[in-house]
Amino acid sequence: NLKRRDHFITFISLVSMIGIALGVMVLITVLSVMNGFSKEVREKILSVTPHLVLYGPMSEAKTPSLMQTMMANSLVSSVAPFIEGQGMMTRQGVVRGVVIKGIDPHSVNTIFPLKQSLIEGSLEGLAPGSFGVILGEKLGMALNADIGSKVTLVIPEVNVSIAGATPRLKQLTVLGFFKAEFSLDSGLGFVHLEDAQKLYKMKGEMSGLQAKLNNPFRSGEVVHALRKQNLGPYYITDWAEMNGTYFGAVQMEKRIMFLTLMMILAIAAFNLISTLVMVVTDKRSDIAILRTLGASRRKIMAIFISQGSVIGVIGTFIGVILGILLALNVETLVSEIEKLFGVKFLAEEVYLISKLPSHLIASDVVLIAVV
Repeated sequence: NLKRRDHFITFISLVSMIGIALGVMVLITVLSVMNGFSKEVREKILSVTPHLVLYGPMSEAKTPSLMQTMMANSLVSSVAPFIEGQGMMTRQGVVRGVVIKGIDPHSVNTIFPLKQSLIEGSLEGLAPGSFGVILGEKLGMALNADIGSKVTLVIPEVNVSIAGATPRLKQLTVLGFFKAEFSLDSGLGFVHLEDAQKLYKMKGEMSGLQAKLNNPFRSGEVVHALRKQNLGPYYITDWAEMNGTYFGAVQMEKRIMFLTLMMILAIAAFNLISTLVMVVTDKRSDIAILRTLGASRRKIMAIFISQGSVIGVIGTFIGVILGILLALNVETLVSEIEKLFGVKFLAEEVYLISKLPSHLIASDVVLIAVV
């Protein structure tokens, strides 16, 4: 009977250990997937977005000194001027709102990888005076435009003449299409910097400067440093601030997911406590013998605490190993399951990505193991 009871307690201890291991493994994997999702979407956003932007009209004479000031910061790797204006784009009766961005095609890829985002056409055709435009994929589809198509840009500024007030129009030639996420390709077009100056009557002026950083995660430091320098009547912002709502939501979801999954570990911990209570009850006679032989209450308590700690530490260690292995291979594993059962877990039009990404962060693993 005693032997059967010992086996039962050993089984309960094993269940407690497995519970802790599973909890740790699931927590590491889920947080890694959330990190991977955030990283994947961040890379898609930065494909057509600079790390840092300084907004404000500036003369071409002042532009070099401002660029030099920004480049003086060791975290800034490259700076380039840009022109930005709004308007409406129309073709065959279809009208869409659009933001036109004037860029230098030779230096734009030092700021963000626009070339890699192109799905059709090239930047080579963006020459001064060509009035060519690179359109976002969704905008091009809405206008039913192809390479070489003519689209009309309506600029929100009127020409006043004897005939009255008429809007300013300019015909642009479509040179290519780029793909971006978060509907960034549904209302954005790129033209040559000089063409944008002519379109928006900004000869000798720029709309601002855009910069690329060595480490985009330290963009807040650069913004703070530049704001302290009092560069003038300019507004400085970074990619995180421009997309703050999304990344704030992801961080909140990650925290809530962490707290929710911690309940799994809490259940495993209560299971472990129940096991130790059963062991104490079962070993009352042995405890009485030890007390008779002179063992203190503290020493006897240490025996049971050691047993619980061993179960907890082994369970955590196994969970960390399994969690790391699963997090590193979850993309392949999910892909194989999709092929095996002919299902699709992630629809790209809903989740922005078609695969389950994973990005393992050491600090998350350490935090989970310590907790």
